Amino acid sequence: MVPPPRPTDPGCGDSMSTPIRLVTLDMAGTTVADDGAVEEAFQVALDSVGLTARNLRGEPDDYIRRTMGQSKITVFTELLLGDRHRAEEANHAFETAFDQAVERGEVAAMPGAEASLVALRDAGMRLCLTTGFSPTTRDKVISALGWEGAVDLVLSPADAGRGRPWPDMILTAVLALRIDDVAEVAVVGDTSSDLLSGARSGASLIIGVLNGAHSRAELTAAPHTHLIDSVADLPDLLLGPTGQEASGMRERLLGHPDHRPRSP
Repeated sequence: MVPPPRPTDPGCGDSMSTPIRLVTLDMAGTTVADDGAVEEAFQVALDSVGLTARNLRGEPDDYIRRTMGQSKITVFTELLLGDRHRAEEANHAFETAFDQAVERGEVAAMPGAEASLVALRDAGMRLCLTTGFSPTTRDKVISALGWEGAVDLVLSPADAGRGRPWPDMILTAVLALRIDDVAEVAVVGDTSSDLLSGARSGASLIIGVLNGAHSRAELTAAPHTHLIDSVADLPDLLLGPTGQEASGMRERLLGHPDHRPRSP
């Protein structure tokens, strides 16, 4: 079931004035299920550089979940207080552990993901997958799923400049796919950083999925226009009657100071 926008969400009840031409979708937790492989790889990375709960000011599992969706090398650099050498060591350990999980067959398409990608493409929308993984790890996942050619573009922070919550990957997709206006973009993800990057990009639709890393409460607190149960509900939202209720969302979201691009 696709929940309607909250009564307090901007744009409720308006008709769409600009069609959606580009949909950017997060990978792990949104379109890709990994059976906990990301969390396990993150813990391997922390262990490789001697980071403990004491270093993290809390439980490692909580920290890992909070930083889901962000660039891994950026997360490790911040954790290690700018020590780029140790951050690269941790990132290498993460990628090695996650790549091994991919090779063991521990990643799969989220239920309904492939059908949603097909439906949106058949409707004429361009599709871009975005991720906090490196290009090498990202491409291993794409290959394991057999998704070469399933979308128009795949992007990592290394391809765009900065990772989430910055809007660089979304804006890079806009330029690469020759989209005329950011108002023609929908952003889909399962973490607050996914949604914040969408708001900062100026996208008209910022859609959170509820079966990923972050809870309904966390996604509700982030800028968004819609929350849906899973990516399987996306075609109904974008192609059905509810998808015609988006005008005015972009302008009101961009007016909120928390959603404007900032420098790191």
